[in-house]
Amino acid sequence: MLTTLGIAMICCFMYLIMSKRLSAMIALIIIPILFALIAHGLGFYFESLNHIQLDGIGQMMLEGIKKLAPTGVMLLFAILYFAIMIDTGLFDPSVKWILRQVKGDPLKVTLGTVVLSLIVSLDGDGSTTYMICVAAMLPLYRRLGMSPLIMACLMMICSGIMNITPWGGPTARAASALKIDPSDVFVPMIPAMLFAIAWILLVAYMYGRFERKRLGIIELDVSHGDDIQISNYPNAQRAHLRWLNAGLTVVLMITLMLGVLPLAVLFMIALCLALVINYRDIDLQKKLIAHHAGNALSVVGIIFAAGVFTGILDGTGMIDAMSDNLITLIPTQMGPYLAPITALLSMPLTFFMSNDAFYFGVLPILADTASHYGISAEQMARASLIGQPVHLLSPLVPSTYLLCGLAAIEMGDHQKFTLKWASLTCIVMLFAALIFGMIPLYSVS
Repeated sequence: MLTTLGIAMICCFMYLIMSKRLSAMIALIIIPILFALIAHGLGFYFESLNHIQLDGIGQMMLEGIKKLAPTGVMLLFAILYFAIMIDTGLFDPSVKWILRQVKGDPLKVTLGTVVLSLIVSLDGDGSTTYMICVAAMLPLYRRLGMSPLIMACLMMICSGIMNITPWGGPTARAASALKIDPSDVFVPMIPAMLFAIAWILLVAYMYGRFERKRLGIIELDVSHGDDIQISNYPNAQRAHLRWLNAGLTVVLMITLMLGVLPLAVLFMIALCLALVINYRDIDLQKKLIAHHAGNALSVVGIIFAAGVFTGILDGTGMIDAMSDNLITLIPTQMGPYLAPITALLSMPLTFFMSNDAFYFGVLPILADTASHYGISAEQMARASLIGQPVHLLSPLVPSTYLLCGLAAIEMGDHQKFTLKWASLTCIVMLFAALIFGMIPLYSVS
């Protein structure tokens, strides 16, 4: 019953936001509370639901919010930091340079989006990737009249591919859960990642050709830089401090990768330094913060709303029930095929549950079963990583809400547009993994 309720809750949420009957923030709060109340009511009839009490639902929600609180704080200050950097004009020269290179050609813009996203995604953090890449590319899409859904799709899939790096998170989780060396998991996956990169470049080429046919090649006059400004706040331009701001941002990125301090703390410090360095006028500081508060609040509000969703999923036991029951559905005769089965399951399972729940809850059980058929833990770990491009579309991933907020698109529209391409990217990676022997198609001990 818990499994049925968990799947029904997620499907109901997805339907409501995709059909635009509810906003993501409202659905993330109302839907899980409704299903928790239903579960409590059914507890009188089903023993497996007896543990769900009315006075415990609020505690579940608070626990979920607490887990996502550091992410919410980090995003709040990160959004404000990059917004201030945009206001100072830090990214204006790079946008002007890119405009000169693409010469108004949508095809070059889509290919440039992929290349930039792949490079920035090397830091392994989706949030910073989106903030940097959207700041650089969104003005180009708007100027040329291109769809921001294409931009968000390409950036997210690139992030999903590069998320497989050992410092990205999923590989470390899989290696820790199975007690193996992360390098033994990641290094053999490189050819599959290269195949996926070639595939996403092909998708970018296809959409670029489509947009070029729809819009044509637009002649842009970038001989003068005065009109190339991303910021909507001209009084905040600080061209004479551009190198200092660039240095501050580089130091921030390095400290983020090195983990010198928690991400939230680093962005807090960076924002304070940015405001003090660029704007001595306190009234101007307040105006700029107020100007960007709407964007920050919309993203952070959704993050805390997602805490309610995940808190009830975890607290009611729906996550554990879905994991256990989905594993028991695999027939015994399919055991030799567990590696590709795990790769295919990693798409819906990491969509419906967090990476932690999948890699520490489901993967060890699958790997233990697979070991009886001669499938190694390293092979199972690699198979489990293939679903990452689809995982990033999950309503449980905070950075996806950030991407949608920055690109000014609806979450439901983004999911509908991107899901097919993310799924195909996973299939391409699976195909490459089988061809290169990273995982076996069939194995018996």
